[in-house]
Amino acid sequence: MESKLNSFQTRRAFLGTSAAIAGVSMLPSGLSSCSGPTAQSVAPTANQGSKFSGVQIGAITYSWRDQPSGLEDVVRYCREAGINSIELMCEPLEEFLGAPKNPTWDLIRKLMEQQPPVAPPQTPSPPQGPRPVMEIPQEIKDAISKYNEDVRGWRLSLDISKVASAKKLLDDAGIDAHIVKFSPGSWDAELIDYAYKVTKAMGAKGVSDEIGEEAVKNMAPIAEKHGMYAIFHNHMQFGEDPNFSYDPFIAVSDAVRFNFDIGHYFGSTGKNPVDMIKKYHDKIFSIHIKDKTGPTAESPNSNQVWGQGETNLAEILLTLKEEKYPIYADIELEYDIKPWSDSVREVRTCVQYARNILI
Repeated sequence: MESKLNSFQTRRAFLGTSAAIAGVSMLPSGLSSCSGPTAQSVAPTANQGSKFSGVQIGAITYSWRDQPSGLEDVVRYCREAGINSIELMCEPLEEFLGAPKNPTWDLIRKLMEQQPPVAPPQTPSPPQGPRPVMEIPQEIKDAISKYNEDVRGWRLSLDISKVASAKKLLDDAGIDAHIVKFSPGSWDAELIDYAYKVTKAMGAKGVSDEIGEEAVKNMAPIAEKHGMYAIFHNHMQFGEDPNFSYDPFIAVSDAVRFNFDIGHYFGSTGKNPVDMIKKYHDKIFSIHIKDKTGPTAESPNSNQVWGQGETNLAEILLTLKEEKYPIYADIELEYDIKPWSDSVREVRTCVQYARNILI
């Protein structure tokens, strides 16, 4: 392990690039979160697989958020990036199944188009303090409320047998969805049950959400009922609270598992993610792979092109290989993408980067 590990720790030759996305303070409930390969380094197609030396490399479909987001699009991105394993965000799946269209973004776009252009100041303006939060027009509030009612009714009346067509689309392309991220931790029991029924019909092993007491308490009993997992993703909790631990969540239910984000962990703590992986390997269902700077860097806790940050990607991947941990390793593309590239090309390059470490 040592010689290969050292060669990748010093590697900084993978140039590359994530599209920044604008956030809105009020959204409908249930919405979620290296230059191209050389001629000699072409990632395999999805049908060839992205499991290298026993380590399953995949991607969370959030990585392609700058692209059209239909389920058929996801299949195409997997093929182009050489991915055969995904953490599937629920939006493309529900859209494929016929969910009501979310009108929010169209309304916001219309609102922005109606705003008069702002002329640039003739002289530099003095600091004005924090920007005021934009008031959400009543039209948008009403649309969100109606959408939430409509989508709830649609979810609870969905014929689960219809999910078979979505599963077949992935199966025919050789793609496995091991998680569906519905983020239902704040939903009521009926809706959480819906999320598990759909996820089970997709052949996935669990539903994911952001980690928190409410989400664990609400999701774990329903995961148990379905013989599945409630899987929880971390952000900066380990860095923000020195007492934060997985242990209280594990104590709630044996159905609790973790989607361990190594980038958020390292970026906020500076600690080696391998130590956490070894300690909780039987409770970590998947990891999110990304490269970040640590908390003491000049630009702390910032996303970097793979190989240009400080995260020990090679050690992490080689640990999964050597220890034979059955942990899914999913690319979560978050670094800035250059204008000459796109997220599909970047994910493909990350697949190749991981493959070069593992083989």
